[in-house]
Amino acid sequence: MVILRKIESFLRDTGMAPTRFGRDAVRDPRLVFDMRNGREPSPRMIRKIEHFMNIFRNGAISQ
Repeated sequence: MVILRKIESFLRDTGMAPTRFGRDAVRDPRLVFDMRNGREPSPRMIRKIEHFMNIFRNGAISQ
């Protein structure tokens, strides 16, 4: 799963907790844990996740 590798990299780079990431990105605090256990996100959810990471990295969202 390419998106999970992107998320793991994002979490490492930002120091964000997995639960906060899931809650802020798609309102699901279990997202990262479930994906680590095999959950496959829908294409729509992947777009939301990528959008969140992009705007966070561009400074539109603060920690």
